[in-house]
Amino acid sequence: MDADTSTGDGGTGGGDPAEPPPSGAQPSPGAGSALNGAGPSANGHGGPAGAVAAATPAPRKASRRFPSVTRDTARPEGGGRAASGASPAPARQWPLLTVLGSTGLGLLLVSVDLFRVGLIIIGLALLAGGVLRWMLPSVGMLAVRSRFTDITTYGVLGVLIVLLALVAQPRPWLDIPFLEDAVRFTVR
Repeated sequence: MDADTSTGDGGTGGGDPAEPPPSGAQPSPGAGSALNGAGPSANGHGGPAGAVAAATPAPRKASRRFPSVTRDTARPEGGGRAASGASPAPARQWPLLTVLGSTGLGLLLVSVDLFRVGLIIIGLALLAGGVLRWMLPSVGMLAVRSRFTDITTYGVLGVLIVLLALVAQPRPWLDIPFLEDAVRFTVR
C-alpha cells in the first residue's frame, strides 16, 4: 500500500469513504493521478482502485515549513491579559501602566531640574518592570519578547540608568575610585 492511501479510505485522509464514480462516468485524463501517485502508471495496473483514487485526489499533506507569508504573530510568553476580559482596558494593562506612569513621573522630575532623582525613578521603574515580568504569569503588553529576554533587558537597562544617575557629575552620590582613575587615564 502507498503511504498516501494507508488510511483505508481511498486516500482521502479521513471523513467519508471514497465512493466509486457513477456508472459510465470517466474521470478526466490525468485528473489527480499526478497529485497522489495513484492510477495505472503508479501501481502498475489499472482497475477499480486506480479509478477511485484518480477520481478523488488526496488532500495535500501539511507542510512542516513555516509559511512564506504569515497572517498572524504569536503572542509573547505571558502576553495575555493581566486582568479578566470583563475589566476595562486600563485595568487589564496595569503592569504596563505602572511602569509607564513611573517613567513619566521620572521624566517630569528631570524636566523640573531634579535630574538625579528623576533618573533614579526611571531606572527603578524599569527594574520594577523586570520584577513584574518575572513574578506575574500574565503581564499584558509589558511582555514584548520571551520572558528571559524581557527580564534581562529591563534589569540591565534599569541598573545602568540608576548607576549612571548615582555617579553623574557634579557631586556624585556614589564614588567609585577606579572609575575616576579610568577617566583620568583615558581623557586627561
